[in-house]
Amino acid sequence: MSESTRPSDAFPERLRAAREKRGLSQGDLANRARLQASAISHFETGTRKPSFDNLRRLADALDVTTDYLLGRVTDAQALAGADKLHRHLDRLTSDDREIAEDFLKLLADKAKGREKKGDG
Repeated sequence: MSESTRPSDAFPERLRAAREKRGLSQGDLANRARLQASAISHFETGTRKPSFDNLRRLADALDVTTDYLLGRVTDAQALAGADKLHRHLDRLTSDDREIAEDFLKLLADKAKGREKKGDG
């Protein structure tokens, strides 16, 4: 991996893109993440890097994963949704996990069918 493509180098742009995609100002994001607006500005310009706790706050406020913000993965939404689903997985019995898996497959197949028809 070259020096310019390290995951942490992607952070400022990913943070800005995720914030803008949600229509948030730096101040809005700061309020959601319980941070100073100046911190958001520093993170987006790359002059400062967030602590682990602040990285988690930013990811939660933007509904993306920390891996997305760090540039380790490219799909913010799919992974964020998967994280939400997996939060409760450990509380399910094996039978309930099978039911959940079958239900998710049914929903995925339904979505695939809509995509084929073009009315997605």
